[in-house]
Order: sequence, then C-alpha cells, then structure tokens
Amino acid sequence: MNKLIVQKQLLDKPFYQFLGRRARSFVRFKSTAASPDEIKHFQELAPTWWDTNGSQRILHKMNLARLDFIRNTLNKTVRIKDPNTFIPGYNYKEFLPESVSHSIENDLNEGLSKELTKRQYNVLDIGCGGGILSESMARQPFVKQVLGIDLTPECISVAKLHARLDPKLEGKVEYDEIALEDLKQKDYDIITCFEMLEHVDKPGDILEQAWKRLKPNGLLFVSTINRNPISWFTTIFMGETVLKIVPPGTHHLSKYIDASEIEEWFEKKHPRDHKVLSLKGTMYIPTQGWVEHDCTKIGNYFMAVKKLH
Repeated sequence: MNKLIVQKQLLDKPFYQFLGRRARSFVRFKSTAASPDEIKHFQELAPTWWDTNGSQRILHKMNLARLDFIRNTLNKTVRIKDPNTFIPGYNYKEFLPESVSHSIENDLNEGLSKELTKRQYNVLDIGCGGGILSESMARQPFVKQVLGIDLTPECISVAKLHARLDPKLEGKVEYDEIALEDLKQKDYDIITCFEMLEHVDKPGDILEQAWKRLKPNGLLFVSTINRNPISWFTTIFMGETVLKIVPPGTHHLSKYIDASEIEEWFEKKHPRDHKVLSLKGTMYIPTQGWVEHDCTKIGNYFMAVKKLH
C-alpha cells in the first residue's frame, strides 16, 4: 500500500480509537502497561539516559521547558499574601522603566516562591525513564517528595543509581517499577505524564488511573505530540532520520494524540471535575532549545489540567 495512503489513514482515525486503541497480537494483564517493543526500545536507551551530549540531549533540553511550564502554571494557582510585595494592577512592563520592571518582577517571583514553598507538594512522575524530570522536581523548594514509576527495569536502575550520587536527594525522590493501576497511593498534589502517552496502547486508561490518584485541586501535567503530517515531518523524518537528534524508533505516528482529543476525553469522562489551566505548543529550535508558542494543534504541546473536586 502507498505510504502516503497509510499515513492519511492514521491521521483520519476517529476519536473512539484514542480511548482504547492499538490492540496488538500479544496479551497483557495491565491496561496501563507498555508494549514489549516499547520496553525493549527504552531498555536499549537506558545506559545513555544521563548523557547530556548524547542521544538524550534533546530530552534534557526539553526538561528545562517542562520545568518552566510547571512553575508558570503553579504561579497562577497561588496568591501572594505578603503585604510588602507590590502587585501592579496593570501591565507594568509597558509603562515603567526596565530597571523598575525587573525589580517588580523579582519581588513577585520571590513572593510566589515563598507561597509555593509553604505548600510542599507530593509528586508522581509517570513513565519517569531514567529520572530526568523526577530529580529536577525533587530539587524544587516547593516539592516535598517525588515518586517516579516506570515499567522498564533498566531505566529504574539507572534512575536509582543516579539519584544516589547526590546526598541531598535522599528521602526526596524514590523510584518503583510498577504499573500505574497497581499504585495504592491516591493523594498526589501533582502528577506528570511527560512524553509517555505516545508510548502506550491505551492512553485513556493512563489518564483515568492518573486522575484517580490526584487530590482535589491537584494538577495533572501532560505533554505529547499532535497527530498530523507536520509532527511526522519534524519528529520522525527530521528528528530521527535526517538530523538524528532523537534515537530511531522512538516515535510512531499512529500513537500521536491531538491536544483536542485529550480535551475531548476530559469533557466526556470528567465534564464537571476538570479545568484546563494551560495549553501551550512547544517546538525545538537548535539555536534556542525548546520554546513555547500558541499553535497548540501543531507538533508537541504541554497541558495542565486541574482537578476541581
């Protein structure tokens, strides 16, 4: 069959296939488990996970964008209570000298940091891989503890070994090789699903199991890739084949998920229990790293969803 016809069929798949799609010839007992070929792929990547100049370099750069997105979203959920912090009621950057604007911005960031630190969030990182995001979150002053889970034993081993290199992480980050649906704890303040939904057969089940483990007023952070020709061109053709900045076989067009599909899933499954706080597109520019933009239907994107009650 013509390759372009196959790609068009993948792009035209209806939404119901997103909820429980990708049945394979093998049998697994956990709906949130990864397929054998996905696990094999990440087993091969495990030794390179913390090589910032190797095949995971672009992931390390993306991690900086992840942290910015998380922090910016959290900033929107807190109010500064310090009476000494000046909060302008207008866009001060347009009207005040740059030096004054910087001073106000620094005061605001300091005030937000103080309020966030008081909260001390418990974090669950689903599909943690070798622990890049888990470690970064554990170092944040507003995070009490992080649990990273993954079904690739080699990645969990790498994550544990790397965390032991820093005594300051002791007691702040833990890892477990466990399926999400087997996780007993159900009181997390923050749950992250970064670059993992496109690697599972039933992303709807991942979202549901994650939602069950989120506290009321908790935040679910998701990032994955829209399913369209531009995404295929940038992430698979250019990223894996031409530029080789992403390990070959990492991505599959059929597993990409449109941002609108995730929004539709929440509207269908939890219509009164959720609010999308933020949705941003993100793209990799070699000279700048990962940058955010407002074209959320193209390429990669970040999403933050609040559990209302």
